[in-house]
Amino acid sequence: MNRLLLAVVLLASGFLLGFKVTWWLGWLPMFIAVLMVVAHFMIGPITLMQRYVEEGNVEGAQQLIKRVKYPNLLYKPIRSAYYMLKANFSTMNEDLDAAEAELRKGLESGVGDKDFQGTALLQLGSIAYRKGNMKEAYEQLRKAVQAGLPDPDSNATAFLQLASICLQRRDYKGSKFYYAKAKAAKPKNEQIVEQLNEMKKYMARIPG
Repeated sequence: MNRLLLAVVLLASGFLLGFKVTWWLGWLPMFIAVLMVVAHFMIGPITLMQRYVEEGNVEGAQQLIKRVKYPNLLYKPIRSAYYMLKANFSTMNEDLDAAEAELRKGLESGVGDKDFQGTALLQLGSIAYRKGNMKEAYEQLRKAVQAGLPDPDSNATAFLQLASICLQRRDYKGSKFYYAKAKAAKPKNEQIVEQLNEMKKYMARIPG
């Protein structure tokens, strides 16, 4: 049953008990109803998303996230997660402009979690990289590294992209520096390891 509908039922039950029996009994379902309404607007269905993600049910997750009508009312960490999820879905659909907008909204929500900030900045940098805006990509990726990233794979991804940008700029010293950082991150993801090995070939050709 929809959370708001259930809250209405509980509220009605509380009033009924209050008028017909006693308010000492009626206040309980009313109080629960108020909590459910607050939870609906401040937390929303985001906490239910984990089950859909674990099951790989992308459509179900997208439908669930569409149920959030007032994201500005969400509790800050939940709001950030909401925008991050929307950005991920937009990226999956190759809508990079929408993904970028959602990530910026997430950052503007003011959450203090460093991992979120770093991850959001990494995604912004990756989006700018895919768009061919290397200046923006370089700035965002550097900010991501400075903010801190949650795992070796994320760190390696950021450093690899920075190394690639430096190569395009013919900044060989910078490319070697960031490549070494990417290697030192010791990523586990096979695709990232493959990219690391591929870049090793370019590094071997760099003079000096």
